[in-house]
This record gives sequence, structure tokens and C-alpha cells, in this order.
Amino acid sequence: MKKATITLLLICVAAFAQQKGSFTDTRDKKTYKTAKIGKQTWIAENLNFNAESSVCYDNKPENCDKYGRLYNWNTAIKACPKGWHLPNLKEWQTLVDLAGGEGAAGTKLKAASGWNNDRNGTDDYGFSALPGGNGLSDGSFDGVGIDGNWWNASEEDGDSNYARRESITGFDEDAWGYYGKSDLNSVRCVKD
Repeated sequence: MKKATITLLLICVAAFAQQKGSFTDTRDKKTYKTAKIGKQTWIAENLNFNAESSVCYDNKPENCDKYGRLYNWNTAIKACPKGWHLPNLKEWQTLVDLAGGEGAAGTKLKAASGWNNDRNGTDDYGFSALPGGNGLSDGSFDGVGIDGNWWNASEEDGDSNYARRESITGFDEDAWGYYGKSDLNSVRCVKD
């Protein structure tokens, strides 16, 4: 192939792989960044809708401003705005595969700032994953700045479910965590 053809092909692939935009949640008028990655369009921030049973990390409003709210699974399953939904395991895996697969996706999906210990990502796709930590059913909190945990809609069993886990080492370690449904994790929404 000629160099010009290869360059044009790479430009087309990059344009298909990522498109940035925004979305305003009509429920509270908050505007979120969006990113189209492959055929999926994601809200490219942690959801910050004040649903019943959702909280800010350490119960501090400034943490909601930075990391979004934390939700138990029953709230997370219905927290996304109309036209969007909590992604299932297959949708999460599609995102990870598009971003290079396990071991590579973490760096490419993590925000370029906001992670402790200089473990920021490159945010190649505009997904801007931030480490919002999690909350436990006993009211304690853990992992802000180090871990990001996002619920998925695919139900595992009556008492627990999987959440996508990204740590300072990226999606390559502990990619899926097993959490009680009363635990609190972040929410990302994908377009219907």
C-alpha cells in the first residue's frame, strides 16, 4: 500500500473510533461530556445525578463535583437518564476490546490527570475514567484517587454483582470485582 493510502485509512479509523460531544440530563440540567467509541456512545464522566440512596465519597459534596456520585446496584440500574442505560458485561467488554483489550485499555481509558502516584492515563478515547473509589454497606469509603469501580447491568445473583474495576495499575489487574449490591460504586451510562 502507498503511504498516503495508509495515512488516509488510519485517519478514517480514528474518526470512526472516537467522536466527542455533550449531553444535558433533563432531570437536573447537568451537562456531561460524551464520547463515541466504535459504535457505542458513552457519557464520558461518572454520573452525578442525585438519586435516592446515592452519596458523595466521604459524604463531601466536593467529591461529587470531581468524581460523580456513588450508587448501590439497585439504584444504579435505573439511574441513567432517558435514552441511556447502565452497560451490561458485553458492552463493557466491547469498550475494553476497542481500547486494546485487557492490559492496554486501562491506560487508554483513564483520565490524563486525577489518579494518585502518577498513574494517570492517556485518555485516548475521551472516556476520562476517574478513580471515584467506592462505599461499603457499613458506611465507610475506600479507594478514592486509586480505584474506579463502575456497575454493570448484567445481574449475577440476588445478593451480589460484578463491577468494572480499574485501579492505579489499570484495567489489567482485577478487571472485574465482585461487590455486594448494597456496596456503592460509580455509574457510567451508554446510549440506547
